[in-house]
Amino acid sequence: MKKILRIAGTSMVAMFIAAGFCAPKAQAQDPVTLVPIILDEVMPIVVSAVKPKPTGLVKFQGVVMHANTVQVTVKAKGNDMAVQTFSLSEQASTKMQTIIDKGGYQYGDKITIYYDPQSLKAMRFKGKPSPAL
Repeated sequence: MKKILRIAGTSMVAMFIAAGFCAPKAQAQDPVTLVPIILDEVMPIVVSAVKPKPTGLVKFQGVVMHANTVQVTVKAKGNDMAVQTFSLSEQASTKMQTIIDKGGYQYGDKITIYYDPQSLKAMRFKGKPSPAL
């Protein structure tokens, strides 16, 4: 009886070992190795950025303190202590005259001024004036 149990136990172990050798590998256990693509280490990859057109003008955003046909006094948007006065060019002066005829800029109106940094002359400006009273 002991001999039969020993033969049965040995044959069971042999069957498990044979099943282990004959079973295929699981796909998740075998990682796929990918070779990285290296184009050229010497040449950098150039990405072209969108460049603004060079106009030579500087932008100043702020709040109108005083405006007339000759000059505009503006307080900076983020800094209340930065007050700048710009003289107007001929084109900006004619545009300011049409705005003044309709009511003009009042204290606190938001404005963006494009000016020449050497002469501090406002070449053009954008902003919505408040309605006339």
